[in-house]
Amino acid sequence: MERKHKPSTIPISPSLPQAAVDVSDYTVKATLPSRDTVTINLFGATVTSWTLASGEEQLFLSSAAKLDGSKAIRGGIPIVFPVFGPPSKDHATGKLPQHGFARSVLWEFLGKNTSESRSGKKGGDEEVKLDFGLSSGMLPEEMRQKWPYEFGLVYSVTLGKDTLETGLHVQNTGGEVVEFQALFHNYLRIEDISQISIHGLSTSPYVNKTTSPPSMISPSSSSEPLTLTSETDRVYSSLKPSDPVTVQQSDKTKFILTREGLTDCTVWNPWQKGAEGMGDFEPKDGWRQMICVEPGAVSGWVRLEAGDAWEGGQVIKAD
Repeated sequence: MERKHKPSTIPISPSLPQAAVDVSDYTVKATLPSRDTVTINLFGATVTSWTLASGEEQLFLSSAAKLDGSKAIRGGIPIVFPVFGPPSKDHATGKLPQHGFARSVLWEFLGKNTSESRSGKKGGDEEVKLDFGLSSGMLPEEMRQKWPYEFGLVYSVTLGKDTLETGLHVQNTGGEVVEFQALFHNYLRIEDISQISIHGLSTSPYVNKTTSPPSMISPSSSSEPLTLTSETDRVYSSLKPSDPVTVQQSDKTKFILTREGLTDCTVWNPWQKGAEGMGDFEPKDGWRQMICVEPGAVSGWVRLEAGDAWEGGQVIKAD
């Protein structure tokens, strides 16, 4: 029997595009509906690739980088913790390797979070956040003997359209005071180091680590950008986290870095001689296509009382 007023069919809304996360062989890869991607290796929780929707890679990764956990990964974004550079023998970190252990041990993938477009448009996931964890109980016994403190780290990598955000949460879970340093060792991919200028650092003091001994340079009253013509290894300090550091390529903005809780920034390029001296740096002329601009807390020590926590982070925007 036909009904005169048959109710209309309720339309089924198509599901919105979602961020895809693939976990395999010690790697985690996330892809947004916009086609931006990020890949993280669980050895060191090192970001090894960040591509934009166009497919353009934003990070430099050595073709000879060890991705099997046998040593720290050369390139991408390694995490420096709990010490930056060669440790001082008279400090609690004195027995640790250069740049600490976070970049060379196996982390745990804790899961993902996504957020939809904040503009109200129904465009699916606008960003995806991936969390990774490392605690003192996960360290090899040899490393625990060298640094016998109780801690917990949560490292977050958030991929957005044309942006990558990394954040580190440090918790002192023991009963002793802990002192540490932390830094994001960004290897940014560029076209030509001779065409690069870095803005936002000129009025800050820095340590020039290419001299012996390292020399402290007072800030300049000039706003001239930093350009590189030889091996460069500088640690700028006393930066305002809200002030961006900008990398320009041939007078066009390439990267904009903003920070939270991080008042230092290292700029490094090994140049030809330095690259030739590193066995895991390939191609040997790759120094021309990379610049390390590295926000961190490394000019002093972050001091955490028992039970306290600290957070630091960065946002890199690719233009």
